[in-house]
Amino acid sequence: MTTIVVLFNLQAGVDASVYHQWAKETDIPTAGGLASVDSFEVLKTEGVLMSEATPPYQYIEILKINDMDLFGQDVSSTTMQKVASEFQKFADNPIFIMTSKL
Repeated sequence: MTTIVVLFNLQAGVDASVYHQWAKETDIPTAGGLASVDSFEVLKTEGVLMSEATPPYQYIEILKINDMDLFGQDVSSTTMQKVASEFQKFADNPIFIMTSKL
């Protein structure tokens, strides 16, 4: 199984409440409903443990992928291309990190 971690901040001028609504109503159900995705969650950072520092990223997405080949097909769909395009309007240079469990 592959886990994809996405780190990002909102673009300047993006209303966080508009992004939150879009994430809850569009992104999470659509991406989370793909056959290749076992789970998908979006997390909002709240702070750095035992520090006054501001987290470097405002949001973290975690996708548990059960089949990377199928995931490639799933994200190529017209629906997911639309969702990805909308995401790019919210996110400022997101970083997509592929991981595997030790």
